[in-house]
Amino acid sequence: MNDDSITIRILCPKLVLANSGLQWLIGSPFFPPLTVVSTVRCIHDNSSSADYDKESDDLQTLLLKGFYIIGALIIKTADAEKNAREAIDAARRLRRLLSGEAEMPDTVTIGAVADSLGADIKFFVSRLENSTSIETVDYVLYDDNPEKFVWERGCLIRCELPIKLPFYYPANNPSDAEKRYSHAIESVATKLKDAQIAYVVESLSQVSAECLYLFFFLLVGEADEDDPKVLSCAHFCLQNISAPAIFSAENADKIQVSVLLNTSQKPTKSTAPIAEYYPALEDARLLVVDLKLDVICYATKRLPLIYALSKLVVPGLVDQLNTMKKAIVPYLLTQHPQLRPFHFSPPGVLQPITVIYELSYGETEMKQVDVRKSLHSRLGLPFDRPLLRIANTLVPSTKDSSNSVSPQKGSVLLKDVHIGIPSSGVTGGSASLVQGSYEYYHYLQDGFDDSGWGCAYRSLQTIISWFRLQHYTSVDVPSHREIQQALVDIGDKDPSFVGSREWIGAIELSFVLDKLLGVSCKVLNVRSGAELPEKCRELALHFESQGTPIMIGGGVLAYTLLGVDYNEASGDCAFLILDPHYTGNDEHKKIVNGGWCGWKKAVDSKGKNFFLHDKFYNLLLPQRPSMV
Repeated sequence: MNDDSITIRILCPKLVLANSGLQWLIGSPFFPPLTVVSTVRCIHDNSSSADYDKESDDLQTLLLKGFYIIGALIIKTADAEKNAREAIDAARRLRRLLSGEAEMPDTVTIGAVADSLGADIKFFVSRLENSTSIETVDYVLYDDNPEKFVWERGCLIRCELPIKLPFYYPANNPSDAEKRYSHAIESVATKLKDAQIAYVVESLSQVSAECLYLFFFLLVGEADEDDPKVLSCAHFCLQNISAPAIFSAENADKIQVSVLLNTSQKPTKSTAPIAEYYPALEDARLLVVDLKLDVICYATKRLPLIYALSKLVVPGLVDQLNTMKKAIVPYLLTQHPQLRPFHFSPPGVLQPITVIYELSYGETEMKQVDVRKSLHSRLGLPFDRPLLRIANTLVPSTKDSSNSVSPQKGSVLLKDVHIGIPSSGVTGGSASLVQGSYEYYHYLQDGFDDSGWGCAYRSLQTIISWFRLQHYTSVDVPSHREIQQALVDIGDKDPSFVGSREWIGAIELSFVLDKLLGVSCKVLNVRSGAELPEKCRELALHFESQGTPIMIGGGVLAYTLLGVDYNEASGDCAFLILDPHYTGNDEHKKIVNGGWCGWKKAVDSKGKNFFLHDKFYNLLLPQRPSMV
């Protein structure tokens, strides 16, 4: 390889996301210039050209500071060099919009061209920003361990900033509200760079109390990136700790930044407290806009922290502030949108992304679903699973304790208690088990006495915990009373049902799952417990295709079914039962040894029937949603 050869390093595992169209190539100023970290589709395009303004608005939020557009990939046949120039021009145009600068400094830009199937990709580069000259890339390297490349050298910096923005506007001229609101936003953006603003920095990558640091400084003047005297991001990352077993955004070093107004500075001149009175010249109205900024940025650990704040965090806050301003302006005098930023690290995308959701009507509202579908399309994610719901958030909020928007709360309940239990005893059988994680809910948990009547409620709680842990929902696991209230709300029960000790069955569980989670269910009916072994083939198919826990209700008892072991030739079978009637402490060994989670044969070795022959049974089979 000679000195003049051009080499591109590809980090993303999948470069071509679709069979047609334009894609943006993402890089980082902290990596070698021709390093492609990831790719995202251009979704605002048609046969003629892309809508660069809409693309810019979307990517301004989606891309973390610390990543930027380094090129484009176009999927076309015919003249490769002509198509490469088109891709390079598109990347330059979008990059100028994102930077807000009409003229950009000279930057190497990549133009990639793929055929319609993406089997043959040709790479070209242009070394100067305004040049039409392009060169063919000599070597393309695909990194074997891209996660290590990104996260061994980098960290995440996060800043949350709740803002209450009050302003007055003339009562007889409501149209002036937008102007006053824009002025207030501009004042906040200017204030973020003020010398009286202090930034508190602490490490979130702590393994002991000694790893926590606090550091105050003021953003005064320009930071010198290469000044060795300036404290670096590495100071707030793990020191002298062995490397993580898995390199990922979830395991990356994280630095938390808080914004404070520094009132302890010595004033330039002595002043006494005063109050000034400015009478309104006409009737006025007070409007208060509630904003919650939440920004994460990527930086290399060697980067001076003051540079990271002034060049990454503050511009990120300003961009997010302006994005929210645009979204709120059309509704300024009506109902304010409930805008909340969330950060995600979806599979196949190396760098985290930021999304601003409008949560006034919840995350299952159709507009919100459409937003997630467009994001899945842009990132090349599958459309049959929820990867960008609030429950998937990368970093839980430290300032917003609202259950309606916060990710899953920490839980001390036992998970996956069936793992490691003894075998079923079925010779030559094939076991089909629940897919994913769940929590074990049973009698007397949370100090609530439901012994004798709450087994179906507990089974429902276990099922809902499965949907939470698989990130299909961020809804909290409901209490008995909340389950009862849901049944009253849909008209299935009278108001007196709330607070009672009445049993519920499979049908009621299906109603609650539909109302709270939007989950549909199948219900199997058997006339007698003796007929349950005949359903093993159907139950095995459920666990293989859906993978959700099943509730079995018969008479006054309810169980949670986690799997079946079935020998199709002999008909021998066993049921993996999670019993909600357990009343002891959450000790895994005690639960398994006591048979509260284990394989049950329809008829045991002593001839005893597990399922009663004189009772009918309903089996609730929740269906795995195909949704985003």
